[in-house]
Amino acid sequence: MPNYRRNRIPGGTYFFTVNLLERKSSLLIEHIGELREAVRVVREKQPFHIDAWVVLPDHMHAIWTLPAGDDQYSNRWRAIKKAFSKAIPKTEYRSAIRMKRHERGIWQRRYWEHTIINDADYAAHMDYIHYNPVKHGWAVTVKDWPYSSFHRLVKMDIYPLNWAGLDLPLLEVGKLDN
Repeated sequence: MPNYRRNRIPGGTYFFTVNLLERKSSLLIEHIGELREAVRVVREKQPFHIDAWVVLPDHMHAIWTLPAGDDQYSNRWRAIKKAFSKAIPKTEYRSAIRMKRHERGIWQRRYWEHTIINDADYAAHMDYIHYNPVKHGWAVTVKDWPYSSFHRLVKMDIYPLNWAGLDLPLLEVGKLDN
């Protein structure tokens, strides 16, 4: 079995990309209520701060900050995936290996994680998350995509409503590519 190295900093801030197994699926937005409930339940038991989050049809990006002394983001992702999987109907194809392991055929087994290293890195990943629906062609402007923390951050005066809109220049949005 491969030995995956994950950077773990107690109380750290992390950027994640989590993908569905079937990249042409729209399961995440079709079942957005179930996803939100899975996250709510996990946060209740294993708290973490959601700095940013965007949900697209087949993948999602998030920035979390963990509590001081805690570096267990893997347990949280496992619990979110499990709760979401249990909440939706079993309609997906499952390979023989997944059936043998009693796994659903919903999620890619792995996810991508990056430890945020400084303010510039944080800002770049925040912008990347919020611009992602436009990048993938799901929205014309950032404000048009409903499944994004962008709207909460606009209310908090962190982003202007027309950030990265057609009338504003993009600021280093395309630098990160996933």
